[in-house]
Amino acid sequence: MSRFVAFDVETPNRMSNRMSAVGITVVEDGKITESFYSLVNPETYFDYFNIRLTGINERAVTSAPTFPELWRRIEPLMSSGLLVAHNAVFDMNVLKRCLRDYEIDWKPYARYICTVQMGRRLLPGMSHKLNVLCDHYGIPLDHHHAASDSSACAQILLKYLETGADIKQFIRTCSFYQ
Repeated sequence: MSRFVAFDVETPNRMSNRMSAVGITVVEDGKITESFYSLVNPETYFDYFNIRLTGINERAVTSAPTFPELWRRIEPLMSSGLLVAHNAVFDMNVLKRCLRDYEIDWKPYARYICTVQMGRRLLPGMSHKLNVLCDHYGIPLDHHHAASDSSACAQILLKYLETGADIKQFIRTCSFYQ
């Protein structure tokens, strides 16, 4: 694999079935080559906790695209390489729920890797929270901002790859069957 698509989503509430923001950072041949960020109008309510965590509220997303509108733009990016996320189970499940709830057909499954799971094997004995790993590697981070989090995830992946990590053992599959 020479192309990775690191992504991060923010959610408006604890239901975790809608996005309020998405960040995408593309890694190709060992370099960050592309990035994308957008707020997303989740068409649902915001929990106080999520507003405090992300700084995103109803007013901020009023003129943002809905997920189906945004999907037309990001689908080519999301389909262009191996997906990567920090705590990927969360991000993959939000993506899966958005696709399901908006009745968007994508593909039957997507392969992905999780930088938390990689880190637990490659750097045992330390915390694998995104902010801790960024401090460890000297990676700038505006935590819980999807663009910054996806960029940090991509940079952590590159650090792991620089040490010779074999990603094959970390590849997982998420099914998108309804």
